[in-house]
Amino acid sequence: MEKQSKKPLNYERIDTFAPEKLVELEKHYRQILQLIGEDPYREGLKDTPLRVSKSIQFLTQGYDHDPKEILLSAKFKEDYRQMVIVKDIDLFSMCEHHMIPFIGKAHVAYIPNGYITGLSKIARVVEAYARRLQVQERLTSQIKNAIQETLCPLGVAVVIEARHLCMAMRGVQKQNSVTTTSDFTGAFERAQTRAEFISLISSSLS
Repeated sequence: MEKQSKKPLNYERIDTFAPEKLVELEKHYRQILQLIGEDPYREGLKDTPLRVSKSIQFLTQGYDHDPKEILLSAKFKEDYRQMVIVKDIDLFSMCEHHMIPFIGKAHVAYIPNGYITGLSKIARVVEAYARRLQVQERLTSQIKNAIQETLCPLGVAVVIEARHLCMAMRGVQKQNSVTTTSDFTGAFERAQTRAEFISLISSSLS
């Protein structure tokens, strides 16, 4: 991987791309523009194939990240056996059927069994799986499985709420529909524990 840096105006931006992939992707996106009837060499589009090539690498960077390693990088022994919740994690992913985004929030909880992980690592696990071509159902289970298999907690709960632009922009064109998926293990399979989790992610501290 090669770091490419630019310094527009008064800030520095650093993006990381695979140069060999950029060349191939740029070529294909230029062909796509031609196939839909555009002129890829006109002023407004001449740099678009390169920009989209960089964009798609950023949007699918999750393939380069190992969620279990993320959790292990901040795994600590701790005698705490109550619910740990990280809710309202912003989520941006791409539907694998149409490569159109779905956007929403993830709510993740686990009950430690001797080990905890850094709170930011939970959000990073969500990001690692979301930045791939996905379906919401699989994304929900992948997050749950990574935490369960790495930390071996007493239980894991994951709920995702998302708007799918493939439904809003094409097909049935239902702009306000929200899809909710959930997956639970261990203690969260008990109705009382699950109800407590749902209540806590639905409440506001303000």
